[in-house]
Amino acid sequence: MSISRTNIWRGLACAVLLLVVSASLAANWLAPAGYAKQYREAADASPSRQHWLGTDEIGRDRFARVLYGTRISLLLAPAAALLSTLMAALIGGLAGYLGGGWARCAMAVTDLFLSLPWLFLLITVRAVMPLNVSPMVSVLVTFLMLGLLGWTSAARVLCSTAGSLRDSDFVRQAKASGIPGTRLFWIHVLPNLKPVLYAQFWISIPAFILSEANLGILGLGVAEPMPSWGSLLKELEGLVSVGEEPWKFVPLILLVVVVTSFQLVLSKQDEVAA
Repeated sequence: MSISRTNIWRGLACAVLLLVVSASLAANWLAPAGYAKQYREAADASPSRQHWLGTDEIGRDRFARVLYGTRISLLLAPAAALLSTLMAALIGGLAGYLGGGWARCAMAVTDLFLSLPWLFLLITVRAVMPLNVSPMVSVLVTFLMLGLLGWTSAARVLCSTAGSLRDSDFVRQAKASGIPGTRLFWIHVLPNLKPVLYAQFWISIPAFILSEANLGILGLGVAEPMPSWGSLLKELEGLVSVGEEPWKFVPLILLVVVVTSFQLVLSKQDEVAA
């Protein structure tokens, strides 16, 4: 009964993610006016038939900005997660397979990276960029930095897993057959790391989404006028009460729903990895 109920929740989470991704990809059709057009005669307006979530303080349609901001996060966070997972596979997986001094050196570098306050490093890098940087450059830099700095935890897991595979019977048989070490890693070890790689990939996506949101709230995420979940959440700073303008909480609710859905899907990946 519990297993069936769990599968229902996972199916619902997948459906929610599919719906959100589809809506964000259809932003050009659902909000053809775009995220930057200003309706100056309707600045900071309440929801209406023309503006489903009202407008912001300079008259931009909030519904359009939510759609486009969601698309940015849901497309580039997986890209950053893919980059960090590949780096973890090459650094942690290869070091675990080689063992000895290679593994100790790789883990020392990993521990150094883990000890660094990488969120503050992201803030520093973003803060030193020019104020007039183009929105697309800010998007690429933000998620590239997330990918380059977010591989460390996954690398430790992959190093341990690859080390156990190195001592397995099938790897010893492959070595005895005369297969070179590099080919042995790519053909026999790396494919057996796939379940762990999948799990680490799914773990990274919501983490990167939340990291970008944190940077956006601080004003150091995606540059204006391009929207992101962080910049949309920044609008909540001036609210006095929840009931004052409840439609402004839509980005926050959507963020919580998406991250929760990823966690439900992740539970499935954990079972596969196990």
